[in-house]
Amino acid sequence: MSKKLEVKTIVLKKTIKEQDASVIIEDKKTSLFKKLLKKPKREDVHVHSLNLYYECMLTVSGKYIADYYRKATHTISVDSNVQEIVFGDGVFPIRSKSTLQKAFTVARSKNKVDLQLEEHVFIEEENELVFDHHGTETKFPYKINSKTIENYPQRLLEENLSNVKKPETTHDAAVEKLKAFLKKPMDPDVRKLTEEFVLKEIAEVYVPVFEARLIGPNKKIGLLRIDAVRNKIL
Repeated sequence: MSKKLEVKTIVLKKTIKEQDASVIIEDKKTSLFKKLLKKPKREDVHVHSLNLYYECMLTVSGKYIADYYRKATHTISVDSNVQEIVFGDGVFPIRSKSTLQKAFTVARSKNKVDLQLEEHVFIEEENELVFDHHGTETKFPYKINSKTIENYPQRLLEENLSNVKKPETTHDAAVEKLKAFLKKPMDPDVRKLTEEFVLKEIAEVYVPVFEARLIGPNKKIGLLRIDAVRNKIL
């Protein structure tokens, strides 16, 4: 990792209670066992357990900076009677035309000159990547402010340690993916390359999720998950 940072720990506040989740689950539980567009009877589906989990979303943000020279061709137009141009110590002839091009060229049309030059390039790319607790890249749909986060995140996680789902990817692996995302492919003819990666922030954002284990017809098992922040079935 380019730079060691203290990892921020954030826990989002629930917007629904367990009783609210139970009502939603009772209403939606038969949909998990629908077969050929037919749902089982409500009494044939039982809620075995309902637990609140805190699932980690890992966010990494940073900036990639590069400074280098690269070869480039710049084409300019010159008058029809110009055969070459002199630029510094270089002499650049006009672009040759094929027989077909000459046949369709309008009299006194412009000639083209290709200048083989070098460009001095400076790149600065800044962005953020977000991973769910399985390590899959995803979007971050939540707002982070004083009203949406818990005041004592570490204490809350420690009190619910058995129900905390830590990230399955490492911080270093997430940072390497961010580096690869920010660093665009370069031309092979590059010289005097200086580059730097600045890691700005690593954060573990824990999302409260109600998860119900359901038992349906023929003892089939189903899971119904509710995002307790957005009040949304996952």
